[in-house]
Amino acid sequence: MPSSQMSFTPSALSSPLPAPVCAPLSRAAVVTTLRAAGCVFAEDEAELLLSTARTADQLAAMVERRALGLPLEHVVGWAEFYGRRITVDPGVFVPRRRTEFLVGQAVGLGRRTAERSGRPPVVVDLCCGSGAVGTVLAAALDRVELYAADIEPAAVRCARRNITPAGGEVHEGDLFDALPARLRGRIDILVANVPYVPSEEVGLLPPEAREYEPLVALDGGADGLDVLRRVTAAAPQWLAPGGHLLVETSERQAPRAVEAFTRNELLPRVAGSDELHATIVIGTRGPAEGA
Repeated sequence: MPSSQMSFTPSALSSPLPAPVCAPLSRAAVVTTLRAAGCVFAEDEAELLLSTARTADQLAAMVERRALGLPLEHVVGWAEFYGRRITVDPGVFVPRRRTEFLVGQAVGLGRRTAERSGRPPVVVDLCCGSGAVGTVLAAALDRVELYAADIEPAAVRCARRNITPAGGEVHEGDLFDALPARLRGRIDILVANVPYVPSEEVGLLPPEAREYEPLVALDGGADGLDVLRRVTAAAPQWLAPGGHLLVETSERQAPRAVEAFTRNELLPRVAGSDELHATIVIGTRGPAEGA
């Protein structure tokens, strides 16, 4: 091409230039950025981001968001829970691995209920957040009548993306007020992953929890048991005879949680997992009179 044709004309200079394309980040660069931001498992997170991002620009944006402190699950849009990939939207409580212990206990109780009754168990995921617990229970129990509820609109929207494909319903509202009245006295397995962090300890949580997850999903009141007490007080009216309420708590809160269960005529049992650092209380409603 002649040199005279290489010069830029005014019209060429005034034309819009293409948007710059991000150069691909290397694995080492991603690890370095995450480690500098304080990510303890920088190598593992880097692998996840590299495998999730579809373009160099998307990878750069994801690394930047994670380095700013957003929960990894909010950055990639999902969390691994009980062997399943659960959609988790920004602003929604991230399912914790310790809650897998509660799910395992609920699965066992649900299977025994189905064997005894010969019908699909009625399962409710209260304070459902992303709907992780209900989604896993629906898959593990195969045949189930599933409902979920949360007070947070963002959580309800997210839960519907997980639970609706599993054949469940998600309702918005405060605890039992959100549930259809037809469930009263019919629930076989009631899982309530209530907030149980004492109010004065919320500030001690990791920044990615206290800054990016809803306070209503974390703060359990003065001693952390306010919501648990509300659930145990109303649960006997909603549980079927022989039905079970499962609630996660801390080891030091368990004795007071047991008192709340007993006060509301639910037979309590405490179970725990050292491996997952999990403590739950299971309360069982007595059988119907004459049964």
